[in-house]
Amino acid sequence: MIVRMIIYKFKHSNDIIEKKIKVVVLRKAFSLMELMIVIIILGLLASLIMPNLIGKGEQAKQKLVCIQMKTISESVKMFKMEQGDYPTTEQGLKALIENPDPEKYTSYPKGGYLDTKTIPKDSWKHKIIYLRLDDGFDLISLGADGKEGGTNENRDIQFSKCSK
Repeated sequence: MIVRMIIYKFKHSNDIIEKKIKVVVLRKAFSLMELMIVIIILGLLASLIMPNLIGKGEQAKQKLVCIQMKTISESVKMFKMEQGDYPTTEQGLKALIENPDPEKYTSYPKGGYLDTKTIPKDSWKHKIIYLRLDDGFDLISLGADGKEGGTNENRDIQFSKCSK
């Protein structure tokens, strides 16, 4: 804080009286030292928080894929309940959008089994793979790289292995 002394002189009946008045002038900026301290504190906070946040985006995408697969699986189960069997691997998820065989599936609903008119994709904009198995079905996402296999964010995600 800067304090300035201002001396006022005024006349009072032939005598000159001096009055000292303290005027406080407020600063309009921070000093370099204050700025450096704030930057150091922010750097320390970032170094503590950032390691916990890195990689959480990919984990969130993987969890979202499992949620998407859960929604698709409910539609596949509804297809089986109404049509008597799961779609074949060849018919795939497209069978949830449009009737794959009007002669076989006579009670197929007009709007299909999904709310959308396109086949859903995973968090990385890759197609979700549908496999008809002997005892049911499975859904697979090929992960961030879109290739079979992989580790970490590139690992394949199977609906049968998602925590239910």
